[in-house]
Amino acid sequence: MLSDQFLPTARTERIAFIIKWVASVIQIMGYTATAFGWTPWNLYLFLIGVLGWGTVGILWNDKAIMLIHIVALFAMLAGMAGG
Repeated sequence: MLSDQFLPTARTERIAFIIKWVASVIQIMGYTATAFGWTPWNLYLFLIGVLGWGTVGILWNDKAIMLIHIVALFAMLAGMAGG
């Protein structure tokens, strides 16, 4: 049986809900910025979106979401540092 400390609270779920939708809208703005060639704004938007979704992964304790966004974060930071 799961301990109560691992079960999400209603407050945590509300916070995750808000973060995931804000992060999603920001990532869509990043895609739009990329389509119009608005560099480096597209990278900044993607960075915010990735951090938002990484936070949701942590709140949900979802290792798949955490993994993909950690990899995306490091890939973006490497690209930004090298470019």
